[in-house]
Amino acid sequence: MAEENTVYVGKKGTMAYVLAIVTQSNNGAKEIIVKARGRAISRAVDVSEIVKNKFITDIKIAKINISTEEIKTAEGNPLKVSAIEITLKK
Repeated sequence: MAEENTVYVGKKGTMAYVLAIVTQSNNGAKEIIVKARGRAISRAVDVSEIVKNKFITDIKIAKINISTEEIKTAEGNPLKVSAIEITLKK
């Protein structure tokens, strides 16, 4: 999967990510990956559902992967963060 077909969901508004997915789809992407970690997971799910139900009706959720990633805090301590990867496919 090409890196340009990946949308990383963070702190921006939901519609910013919806627009990014719709733009990629209009540019010919057949598969788009939506990734998020921690508190942004619920926003990633919202974005995927909005795209699927309101904007691109022929897109389907092909795969959902969940995982736990270990990152280092500023103090150097390990911190486990949940992550999700949603694959949207035309």
